Amino acid sequence: MPDVSLAFEEGTLRVETDRELPYTDADARSKTRRAPAFRYAAVRAYLDEQAIGYEDAVLDAPEVPELASTYELREYQREALDAWDEAGRRGVLELPTGSGKTVIGLKAIESLGTATLVVVPTIDLLEQWRRELESEFAVPVGQLGGGEQTVEPLTVSTYDSAYLRADELGDRFGLVIFDEVHHLGGEGYREIARLLAAPARMGLTATFERPDGAHEVVADLVGEKVFAIDPEALAGEHLAPYDIKRVEVELTPAERERYEAANQVFTDYLARSDIRMQSGSDYQELVKRSGSDPRAREALLAKQRAREVMMNSDAKVEALARILDDHRGDRIIVFTAHNDLVYRLSERFLLPAVTHQTGAPERREILERFREGEYSRVVTSNVLDEGVDVPDANVAVVLSGSASEREFTQRLGRILRPNDDGRPALLYEVVSAETAEESVARRRK
Repeated sequence: MPDVSLAFEEGTLRVETDRELPYTDADARSKTRRAPAFRYAAVRAYLDEQAIGYEDAVLDAPEVPELASTYELREYQREALDAWDEAGRRGVLELPTGSGKTVIGLKAIESLGTATLVVVPTIDLLEQWRRELESEFAVPVGQLGGGEQTVEPLTVSTYDSAYLRADELGDRFGLVIFDEVHHLGGEGYREIARLLAAPARMGLTATFERPDGAHEVVADLVGEKVFAIDPEALAGEHLAPYDIKRVEVELTPAERERYEAANQVFTDYLARSDIRMQSGSDYQELVKRSGSDPRAREALLAKQRAREVMMNSDAKVEALARILDDHRGDRIIVFTAHNDLVYRLSERFLLPAVTHQTGAPERREILERFREGEYSRVVTSNVLDEGVDVPDANVAVVLSGSASEREFTQRLGRILRPNDDGRPALLYEVVSAETAEESVARRRK
């Protein structure tokens, strides 16, 4: 009779034993020991190392037919997959947008031949992964999200749907792939990984580290970053070579007056308070105070007014006009931080616009026309930063954005797919001179 019995129960690992085992706690209610389901691999590894006999009834994963992908891995993709294998088939792979992260995931599924759950942040990615899985493996693919709730040995889910059903489905998969894995650092989404027993775990992202430090939680749930390669290492062979040009523009006198006045309100408040605005927690403290302190609220609103002036200046619009004129034969994506500027530019330059307010059918139509060459340029807010299959472009214009390195890397990645003539991709970064936007631009790179 084995000394230990392992079973899955509603997102937890139920351990029947008289032993005290690492990762587990006593459960007085059931008179067993318990651990979060994600500790399954670690508990099993400990039992194997200590030569402790155990009965394992955790996974109830359905059989998967033999899988064979037509993709051939590039050298760096093979290195990434090998690094993940050597890390015990756990860990995060950090590769640029356009470098074929999905292909690595497909080859991992092929290699393991086990029931697999792929978790993605958006409906667009849900549809893209489902198409790839069906095309490569010619098997039915389940879908959780986008109006469908079907489970197959290979299933794709949004983070939202996985959050709702992880405790129910946590024993059904031997491998889980988290695409855009940095999303897993969100407070609620963490529970997805905790409730799944899948011993093999892969995270895919272009930028793993999060400013709030939550990537450390992801590392505990999925595995450490085991492979990373940056765009520079792939540019010219696997990705297009690229240049980044910074264009500084001046505020008009009226804009400068509004900017300085609003910024003065903000800095005056900081001088009177003990907030130094040196980290994200300082900003959160300001937001918290604004709920009860009218001066803090006014400072916060003034900061927002100053940002809007520097990010949406008239000179930026004129700079875009010159860039569009210089690149008449190129495929261009224009990025902004605010929807208002998107629609202003769309009207001024007759550009198709994609924002969070754009319905899915209209967005698909715009991107399809862009892909087919009917449209050669598009303007967007943050909605195309990630999670959308954006057609090839070779010029990006960042008119405004945050200090996030992730956002900048994702926008750069939108123009890095190789082109036929070997021309370098070009990213323009338009910055309002003598404003806080200069430090924002420095921090995001």
